[in-house]
Amino acid sequence: MDSENIKELNERLQRESAFVDLVQMEMGKVIVGQKPLIENLLIGLLANGHILLEGVPGLAKTLAINTLASTMDAKFSRIQFTPDLLPADVTGTLIYSQKSEQFQIKKGPIFANFILADEINRSPAKVQSALLEAMQERQVTIGDESFRLPEPFLVMATQNPIEQEGTYPLPEAQVDRFMLKVVVKYPKKEEEKQIIRMNNTGEGLPKPNVVIKPEDIVRARKVVREVYMDEKIEKYIVDIVFATRDPEEYGLGKFRNMIAFGGSPRASISLSMASKAYAFIRRRGYVIPEDVRAVCYEVLRHRIGLTYEAEADNITSENIIADILNTIEVP
Repeated sequence: MDSENIKELNERLQRESAFVDLVQMEMGKVIVGQKPLIENLLIGLLANGHILLEGVPGLAKTLAINTLASTMDAKFSRIQFTPDLLPADVTGTLIYSQKSEQFQIKKGPIFANFILADEINRSPAKVQSALLEAMQERQVTIGDESFRLPEPFLVMATQNPIEQEGTYPLPEAQVDRFMLKVVVKYPKKEEEKQIIRMNNTGEGLPKPNVVIKPEDIVRARKVVREVYMDEKIEKYIVDIVFATRDPEEYGLGKFRNMIAFGGSPRASISLSMASKAYAFIRRRGYVIPEDVRAVCYEVLRHRIGLTYEAEADNITSENIIADILNTIEVP
């Protein structure tokens, strides 16, 4: 791609990405701190991927996606996953109408732009797979009819890392459907003081303004796909993902017995799309190695399977990713 085309793409991208600052500003009115969370929500939204959030209760996970939906005049649904939830409670079902003497379709809460799947690991595999079919196929089958889901469609699932009693952990194949896994951390002291002040006023939390429409997101996604990625960056992404599968080839033999399985080709696709979305947020029409490194942990942390030996040695997927990024030559 020559410099003229990149200049033209950069100018177009500056115009198309103007809403990013507005959305971040509106979300900042309600959410104190948690900048990485807000940024990762936008990356998932722009890269057309879904997000798995992990964090202890009370870290504004639900509030964050609700606020994001409010900034863009989009339909928001919250589904609380419980052990007695049925697939029909998520997707919808056929109801017999005595008036018309026919079965009528009643659509479930999945028919929205933003879905918050709260504590996804609390419900059985049948319900999880109903949600995951919708995530992958972007459609839902009720009876013998299929229905397209609205655009944009983003699922943000949360899971609580503390209580594991009575939960149904997501199988690896299902976790792989999430483009990003974001670990939400505690706020800093100053941020927590601000949170207390905001919640102590009798006025309640500020209301974000609508600054964008769902069709603007659909258009922005097309621009994100056009962000230029050089062949060297593609090779860098492939090397990172291959190092999770065959660490010895990259001089990381110490991880040979630590990794049960590495990232699939879906990891490479997600890493390239998330890097493009990150460049878009940074108002750049091309991807640089820093973009890849910035999204690497979120894209790969749930795609590296650890062996019992790794767990016994307290080796986490984050440790492995850090070593891979320090070892592989940056283009």
